[in-house]
Amino acid sequence: MAEEQAERVVQKGQMLPGIAGICMFLIFFTMINVYAGLQGLYGGGPTRYAILALCTLLATGIFGLLRLKKWGWAIVCAGCLLLSAGDFFLFTKLHQTFFLVRGIFVLVFFLYLVRPETRARLLP
Repeated sequence: MAEEQAERVVQKGQMLPGIAGICMFLIFFTMINVYAGLQGLYGGGPTRYAILALCTLLATGIFGLLRLKKWGWAIVCAGCLLLSAGDFFLFTKLHQTFFLVRGIFVLVFFLYLVRPETRARLLP
């Protein structure tokens, strides 16, 4: 029992492979949304600027999480939770399976990020 605890010593500042994968997915998703916002797919005026502001905030959080900062982790966790909630809402309105699958996928990312093992590796 003591050997298992000795092996599970948490070392701060070491990235888990799941964090890198989540960041790669979210930065790709952010780039797609920025491109769509600049092309006017979300409409014009305030909507375009709101999408670009949210994408900028999420990209900042992603790069903070890659540096294992707690503020980056918090922004990415909030982004994952809101993105999955939005996808579930769109699924209930549009009944397209794509939104359900993506919502579950991003919710799994959120659940991975809130694990104690993941949080223990973050730097202050």
